[in-house]
Amino acid sequence: MCDVGLGNLRSVERALREAARGRPVDVEVTGDPGRVLTADRLVMPGQGGFGDCARALGGSLGEAVRAHLQSGKPYLGICLGLQVLFEASEEAPGCAGLGILAGTVVKLRGGADPATGEPLKVPHMGWNAVNPAENNPGLLESGLSKHFYFMNSFVVVPRDPGAVAATSEYGERFASAVAFGNVFACQFHPEKSQRAGLKLLETFLAS
Repeated sequence: MCDVGLGNLRSVERALREAARGRPVDVEVTGDPGRVLTADRLVMPGQGGFGDCARALGGSLGEAVRAHLQSGKPYLGICLGLQVLFEASEEAPGCAGLGILAGTVVKLRGGADPATGEPLKVPHMGWNAVNPAENNPGLLESGLSKHFYFMNSFVVVPRDPGAVAATSEYGERFASAVAFGNVFACQFHPEKSQRAGLKLLETFLAS
């Protein structure tokens, strides 16, 4: 698991260790580019700002992450680990993301609750349905909507709609996961999503 010095990584580490039980998998938290390069799988979690994450990945650590992404080895991005794959974000104008996916990150508008008409609060915090798209590599059960836990004020807008692996609704429909090649990245937090999240992590570790 890649440590860029942002947020509390321990909940992700604990969830990965739980998902790894009975499997020949070692879970390591590291900010060492050399260790990132040799990892069989890479998990990029993140809580915090896009700018701080982009700056942390501006040197050798970011080069190691890019090399992993290009190697064909599995990558799981969570929250900022999804957003930083893109070119830029409205949250931090002038800060470049990894640019692995064409597109940008925009402020979640929120809008109104369709049931009550009341304004929806941003950040979006709590449980929400995640609806798998056709481009779902198997980390989400095909065709089955599941509830996962979200904590976000920004959402990704891929230039290629074929990259969208799942969508969710919060005043507007947005991409809650993307997938391409060896990469799966989600806006929700599997480590906070109880059984559904643990199942996703188990499937990733088995990939």
